[in-house]
Amino acid sequence: MIEKIYAIINWIRQDYSSNRIRFCLESLAWILSIGCAVTMALTVPAPPFMVLYPVWILGCVIYAGCSYHRGSFGMLANYVLMVTIDSIALARLISN
Repeated sequence: MIEKIYAIINWIRQDYSSNRIRFCLESLAWILSIGCAVTMALTVPAPPFMVLYPVWILGCVIYAGCSYHRGSFGMLANYVLMVTIDSIALARLISN
């Protein structure tokens, strides 16, 4: 088990060393998504969508850019679709 933990730590170090900017951006996007999830959980049944949607969309845009840089088509397609869906939802929320 300890070997697995060391392997994960080494993998994180290698990822950081390979591209520090991307690593920091992915960490920021992760913090934004966790923040949105916790805020949503704490404010149900009436979450502040006007605050959450822009933050969530920003995180997804950051993830999409990082996915493109990594060369990961699946992740890129996922985050582009999420940005599209949530941008439409935000536009509908603003228009109502």
